[in-house]
Amino acid sequence: MLSAMSSSEPPSDFLPGIELSRYCYREFLAPVFGGHPHAAALLGPGSEVLGFDTNRSTDHDWGPRLQVFVTDESGELAARAERALPREVRGHPRLPGALEVTGLATWFGARLGFDPAELTTFDWLATPAQLLAEVTGGAVFHDGTGELTAARTRLSWYPDQVWRYILACQWQKISEEEAFPGRCAETGDELGASVVAARLARELMRLCFLLERRYPPYSKWLGNAFARLELARELAPVLHSATGARDAGERERALASAYGRLATAQNALELTEPVDTAIRPYHARPYRVLHAERFADALLAGITDPQLRGLSRAGAIDQYADDPKVLVPQGSGHTARAIAAAVHPGLSGSR
Repeated sequence: MLSAMSSSEPPSDFLPGIELSRYCYREFLAPVFGGHPHAAALLGPGSEVLGFDTNRSTDHDWGPRLQVFVTDESGELAARAERALPREVRGHPRLPGALEVTGLATWFGARLGFDPAELTTFDWLATPAQLLAEVTGGAVFHDGTGELTAARTRLSWYPDQVWRYILACQWQKISEEEAFPGRCAETGDELGASVVAARLARELMRLCFLLERRYPPYSKWLGNAFARLELARELAPVLHSATGARDAGERERALASAYGRLATAQNALELTEPVDTAIRPYHARPYRVLHAERFADALLAGITDPQLRGLSRAGAIDQYADDPKVLVPQGSGHTARAIAAAVHPGLSGSR
């Protein structure tokens, strides 16, 4: 049996990764790049970019690192920077590739698969929310030209029509399974009912991010990020009840409460005419549901973009792909883009 000490994080005077990177730029790299137009930041993968790193994070793939974006990609500045940044900073060794000195479009093209200066509807739908969180999170330490800030601003949230479409597809996704916990329980499958309830809880959490205009991170950080949302104050206890329910009635009441609260929040955005938020039977069956597809219908009815009006209700890549290798790629999002092109073959830019 593990002791409490072995299962808990060791104590330390922990310096968050963002602050370590800020220190590296200020102390070692700012003098190198001071006479050249550049931007410096910590973006990309890693718990520190989302602000979730702790002392436990330092055991692998963590250390002093940052990106410096330059207009001169000849390599001379990169070589000088490599010499200027120590191999160890405040007790933390540099990892291979920890210092990236590159052009802005080059870096975004490698990480996202496109240049933010030329965003398309397909780019929005094919890019995992985790990647969008990574490039709009983190911290910018210097932006002499303003181009990095402009790119991050363009990527900070979906255009209105894309947002409406993704919201509609999220409501549709919930609609597909909201009757399943009741049906599973009715057949005596309590484990199945619990699993589906947990799936619905996850999708309701993701809906909260969409309603508050925040990119949901991947599964490891979903709960931590959810706790920071305004809606979590009311929803977190209800979702705990839904996922930990001991019987069908408790589970159904908790899910119905969550549906009603989020339906009200959706109406409060005034993206559509108000949709009835009452919980109702699932056709002639006794399960109590929202019939969430009604919210999807209302949102889709207000979409005027001809590209989006012609799409299925599959949505963005996160709404139909569920493999970390796709949604949290080690390199770029090219696999996600290939999958999205297959799901939305008629969308401009998908080929």
